[in-house]
Amino acid sequence: MADIRNYVFFRHFRTDPTFHVLKYRSGRVQRSGRGLAFWFFPMSASIAEVPVDDREIVLMFHARSSDFQDLSVQGVVTYRVLDPERLAEHVDFTLDLASGAYTKQPLEKLSLTITQIAQQHAAAYVTATPLRQILIEGYDRIRALVHEGVAADANLAESGIAVISVRVAALKPSPDLEKAMEMPTREKIQQQADEATFTRRATAVENERAIQENELKNQIELAKREQVLIEQRGTNERRRVQQESEARKVEAEGEALRSRIAATANAESLRMVETARVEAERERMAVYRDMPQSVMIGLAARELAGKLQRIEHLNVTPELLGPLFTELLQRSTERVKARHEKS
Repeated sequence: MADIRNYVFFRHFRTDPTFHVLKYRSGRVQRSGRGLAFWFFPMSASIAEVPVDDREIVLMFHARSSDFQDLSVQGVVTYRVLDPERLAEHVDFTLDLASGAYTKQPLEKLSLTITQIAQQHAAAYVTATPLRQILIEGYDRIRALVHEGVAADANLAESGIAVISVRVAALKPSPDLEKAMEMPTREKIQQQADEATFTRRATAVENERAIQENELKNQIELAKREQVLIEQRGTNERRRVQQESEARKVEAEGEALRSRIAATANAESLRMVETARVEAERERMAVYRDMPQSVMIGLAARELAGKLQRIEHLNVTPELLGPLFTELLQRSTERVKARHEKS
């Protein structure tokens, strides 16, 4: 937008470089250029300001496809003014010299013209094409048709307007139709999701079965190992008991052998002692056998005298002392006679 300042009878005009300014006086162009700044007398001047930067027009319209389905088309058309002087001859870009605003609405008029041309080419394609095909290939097709149609329009080319780009933002059918068209895809996706769920569940069941089988195998293996362990423990216990029994047997046999040896030794010792005692007794008896009766009686009396302290009662009969005294008297008599004979 132009900046116009008032200084009594004269005014100063200044604009941005994105605008081409045309200053007229008496119907002829006095100044022409971008981003101009100058003084002018308002009573005799007329100024037009044409934008020369890239401008965008929102494209939105409704059409019906060949299968009688409503479709909404949304897009953006970008254009640029290549010849502002020629465009100023077709569209009024005159400025209000007091405020710097357009006296009319040239940009709206230009946008409406471009929109109608673009809509005409897009609608021609939509009405001749089924809805499903439009939704599949319509973006590129409508973009190309609109660009070619606007660029080839004679009025725009004569006005010095060039189309820079065309973008199709959306192709939308009615909500009910869109929902109906989405239903098969949704059903297919849901079916795939169900299949994935079933597959996941089957996989989970299979994994669970495999886990249970592994656990069962582990339990069986543990039971087998436990059985082997129990058998080994039994074998070890039997071996230990057997070894202890054998050890006790060996110990008992050794003890019996030692007892037998000791008994044999004791028996042999006793036998030898008894034999010696018997021999000694036999020899003593042999000595006693040859001794006179008186000597024997004397020995018996001596033996008796040695045991008097332990004898409480003693009975002496005449039958025992008679022969003894008789023999003593005879021996004494014999000894006396022997002495007389020697003398």
